[in-house]
Amino acid sequence: MPRTETIYVYLLNEGTDAWVPVSAERVRDNVFRIIDCGGEDDAAQFKKGELVKCRRQRLSDDESLVAYEATN
Repeated sequence: MPRTETIYVYLLNEGTDAWVPVSAERVRDNVFRIIDCGGEDDAAQFKKGELVKCRRQRLSDDESLVAYEATN
């Protein structure tokens, strides 16, 4: 069973910068497959099943893995 991790995906049309935590599995290095968007699929920049590149970025007081680009 693949190990899931929490990554953050940008929410579109929020008026301010907003990020939602989603479940994802690591595919390779900095590439993850989104498994579950927790009900935010319509508003999220990336959707369930998409492969995304992630990087470490400061959100609030913590550094988190943030999806920044779709990939294959």
